[in-house]
Amino acid sequence: MKVYKYKDLSKSKIEDLCSRQIEDDKLVEERVADIIETVKNDGDKSLINFAKAFDKVELKKLYLDAEELKSIAATIPTDAKKAIETAYQNIKAFHESQLKTEDKIETTPGVSCWRESRAIEKVGLYIPGGTAVLPSTFLMLATPAIIAGCKEIVVCSPPQSDGKTNCYLAYCAVLLGIKRIYLIGGAQAVAAMAFGTETVPRVYKIFGPGNRYVTTAKTMVQNRVAIDMPAGPSEVLVVADETANPSFIAADLLAQAEHGTDSQAILVATSDEIIEKTILELKNQLSILPRKEIAAKAIENSYAVLVEDLATAMDFSNEYAPEHLILATENFELLIPLIINAGSVFLGNLTPESAGDYASGTNHTLPTSGFAKAYSGVSTDAFIKKITFQHLTTKGLKNIGPTVETLAAAEGLQAHKNAITIRLK
Repeated sequence: MKVYKYKDLSKSKIEDLCSRQIEDDKLVEERVADIIETVKNDGDKSLINFAKAFDKVELKKLYLDAEELKSIAATIPTDAKKAIETAYQNIKAFHESQLKTEDKIETTPGVSCWRESRAIEKVGLYIPGGTAVLPSTFLMLATPAIIAGCKEIVVCSPPQSDGKTNCYLAYCAVLLGIKRIYLIGGAQAVAAMAFGTETVPRVYKIFGPGNRYVTTAKTMVQNRVAIDMPAGPSEVLVVADETANPSFIAADLLAQAEHGTDSQAILVATSDEIIEKTILELKNQLSILPRKEIAAKAIENSYAVLVEDLATAMDFSNEYAPEHLILATENFELLIPLIINAGSVFLGNLTPESAGDYASGTNHTLPTSGFAKAYSGVSTDAFIKKITFQHLTTKGLKNIGPTVETLAAAEGLQAHKNAITIRLK
């Protein structure tokens, strides 16, 4: 892990460090465009061919039905079953609290305005299944979709080598009442949900994180379907001072690094000693990880920044706009008002990012690659639309009418003016 001194960094160097530059994007875009076009033209046949080519599986059908899911779910270990149920209850409680009914407002006497929520009818959920299969993501996406009231929930996840899914995803499906899992991964899953095939229904909005191919596919189909956000390689930024624990910091950095070789784990600290001890801890903890080769590559591409104070650390963090922000300091309350750009924030030395990844209740599907400057993480709101309403009484028409007539005339839109005038007469 390379170490930089903030005072020695130019503005352009800081921007470069925060850019998440990835090579050969052009090649990825070309491959994804070809996959999307193939799925559009060949439908189910292309999905079966892609499963054979990419997943090394010959599928007889593209989905598992309710009975198959129930059978697979029955093999789940008892402790895992209980853990999934606990996580589900916390996620459910947090996301149910987000449902709000807005008040009607009388903007002018006789003119009432308000908004009402309506669920997005058809949503697609992508559950990654490459080097790690993520039942937690299933819970994070399907739970708010169900709470919002989405009528059709299409779930796609890559098949395992046996042409099935694992017991954890199957149990999530049974717990949530999801009747079908489509055995489709990668960009082809995004294309199938965006355009529909003989078997896969077309949806109105696609959710879920994934690798560069999945993320690129989501951005490419936005002229056809809405997406939650461009959620790419995972990342964490830890802000630490002398009150932090280096072993905790190292564990948090590695928890992010083990996601994939393109993950980023950044440390911004006010203390040279904390950085040095953390790097030593990284080496010690890395050696015993089952996914140490993946994590080591990610750490190799990550870095630490030495800053003079916590205010400067927050300036760097806001420029980076991390998916996950950990404030590894006893003084975290003073820093909360300084946070402008972040996906999800973890406060203090006893709050690891893993808690939010699995079971605290907050959602772990978050904006990456600096998109936290403009996007929020997934919530119940992401699965609903807000429709505006207005109602004018006779008094309201008289009060607001002349204003509308004047503005319409100023814009040269006579028919707009007439719609008011004819009613006033």
